[in-house]
Amino acid sequence: MKQYLKVSGILFAICAVAAICLGFVNEVTAPQIAAIHKAQTEAAYQQIAPGLTIGEQRDGDGAVVSYNIPLTKDGKISGYILSLTGGGYGGSFTLVAAYNTDGSVMGAKMMGNSETAGLGKKSEESWYMKMFEGLGGDKPLPKTKNDLENPDLVSGASITFGGVSKALKAGSDFVRSLGGK
Repeated sequence: MKQYLKVSGILFAICAVAAICLGFVNEVTAPQIAAIHKAQTEAAYQQIAPGLTIGEQRDGDGAVVSYNIPLTKDGKISGYILSLTGGGYGGSFTLVAAYNTDGSVMGAKMMGNSETAGLGKKSEESWYMKMFEGLGGDKPLPKTKNDLENPDLVSGASITFGGVSKALKAGSDFVRSLGGK
């Protein structure tokens, strides 16, 4: 019994020291990680909405749209950036998308996901989101990969494609409900 208490005490001490060290490392790195995330997000905004002035963040619908940011040109609203949450094969993902006021996609970028490497991870590549550009206004967004001219591009990642398309469609509907407000 005495030996068990001794071993338990030693393990407790090791765990306590490890927890204190991890807490310290987190305290030091958390601000740097937040700054990197902010810089990556701002770079994504510039990539998907080049030449437009990015406004202040506003609340979304609480479902798919986390937040929206108006885009202006010459003082007039010309679109919105939305942060969208969707679901793929690997679970939920986050993407940012820029829309014209008619709901058509200007550009989109995957920001975080857990999709399968080599399949769903294709959604992180720039060519992937280009498939959706110009769609969502007068031209409908594809619902499945079979709605594409070349469905083989997303072969093996049908669930991811459907999730991205569904999120972009929800964003398009949200933007159309806002109009030029």
